[in-house]
Amino acid sequence: MRDALDADAVRLWSRSAVDLLLAHRAEIDALNVYPVPDSDTGSNLVTTMRAADEALAAAAAQTAAAALAALAEGAAKGALGNSGFILSQILRGLADVTTDQLDSGALPAGLDRGAELARTAVVSPVEGTILTVARAAADAAQGATLAEIVTNALKGADAALQRTPDQLADLAAAGVVDAGGRGLVVLLDALVRTITGVTVPLAPVRMPACTPGESAEAFGFEVQYLLDAPAAQVERLRGTLAALGDSVAVVSVGEGVWNVHVHVDDAGAAIEAGVEAGRPHQISVVRFADQLEAGHGAAAVLAVAPGPGLAHLFESEGVRVVDAAGDEPLSVDDVLAAVRASGAHDVVLLPNASRSKGVAEAAAEQARAHGVHVAVVPTRSPVQGRPAIAVHDPSRRFDDDVVAMAEAAAATRHAELTIATGEGLTAVGICQPGDILGLIDDEVVEIGRGLLAVAFNVVDRLLGVGAELMTILVGADAPPRAGDQIAAHVRGRAPFTDVTVYDGGQSEHPVIIGVE
Repeated sequence: MRDALDADAVRLWSRSAVDLLLAHRAEIDALNVYPVPDSDTGSNLVTTMRAADEALAAAAAQTAAAALAALAEGAAKGALGNSGFILSQILRGLADVTTDQLDSGALPAGLDRGAELARTAVVSPVEGTILTVARAAADAAQGATLAEIVTNALKGADAALQRTPDQLADLAAAGVVDAGGRGLVVLLDALVRTITGVTVPLAPVRMPACTPGESAEAFGFEVQYLLDAPAAQVERLRGTLAALGDSVAVVSVGEGVWNVHVHVDDAGAAIEAGVEAGRPHQISVVRFADQLEAGHGAAAVLAVAPGPGLAHLFESEGVRVVDAAGDEPLSVDDVLAAVRASGAHDVVLLPNASRSKGVAEAAAEQARAHGVHVAVVPTRSPVQGRPAIAVHDPSRRFDDDVVAMAEAAAATRHAELTIATGEGLTAVGICQPGDILGLIDDEVVEIGRGLLAVAFNVVDRLLGVGAELMTILVGADAPPRAGDQIAAHVRGRAPFTDVTVYDGGQSEHPVIIGVE
């Protein structure tokens, strides 16, 4: 039994909350019939709370106040969906009123502050939702000890949750309680267990009488982005977004940074409103129709494209592209946003570069926490991505399809030409700055001063073990007609090898070669 929570106890609560939300994620997803029956509220809450927990783990918080502040900031930045936004504000309320420890005086005030902030974050509050449950928890947070206060808050929240079908017609029609409100009850349950060590009996949860997707949402898209903007512009943005759609939520992430969420028919207008207010980034657009069908539709295939020509090449084969052609390195947020934007339950990721594999794996792990089934096919080059895409069969079982794609990628040898930026020791000798390096399967096999001479030698090595099909991707910095000259060399040496040249536009490698 605890009389107060210090920083270490807040960490225990945070980890317990993540674990308990994970345990109830499928249940909460199934309850999600309002405002959009897209079965993602549990996943959104898990993602939000996990972002909060990761921020706390990275912070050197010495007091409960500092720990709660780290939780609130992490949740605000990583919030997904209305429920995630509101959860972040409840954590912010606790942080705002805690000066050292979270004790019997701070907890009621913090829950009250959190309930107020949550209503402020949402432009059009609706009763019968997590907002109602949050207010009920704050009102019931009374007692002589911290244990009594938190237990009463949980019981008050649970009682309010049971009344939500009386307040929302969609819930009554489905025969369920509000999904977001159920998530908040789970969060408070974790807090009670942390403070008291006791599990409080709660009302049983009924699953929906109808399947998600039977009711219709008035708007077609969910748009979310981070926004760098002054507070005055954000207030104007709230009104603009409210006129475009509903489920508008805007919360502060930090000094001049906001997390923005809205349901609209015109996704472009919602993004344009952000541009007028400041600088939107990490933009995510999800089409509800795709999201509702995701559990029954084909897997989405996402390919990292390190050049504009490669992006066009992949898109022409019906593959979604993660653009990695800019000056900034590929980030986990880039990949995660593409996964979310696909709206698919099953996703295959093709990193198409050894350096991108770790980023893809990290994004996949986060997406899995969000309830998305993600598999990373370890393509180390875009020329391995193409044969993987060629064997993709939407009619196959997902796992069987992933195996087939991985086998096709592994059967393709890949070679790259690159320019040495410094002196180094390779398997074939010492290279100097400016040397052209020829690599096969990530191992240096040639060093020279002329790009075409090195390319010809690399091609000869590849042809030496046989090649039915050769693909040449020409980079942005390759000499004019380099692809045609390499192809002519291939035809002269191996007239029965089918060779194809594409303008890949990649910047790191002047030439990439694949052999099947």
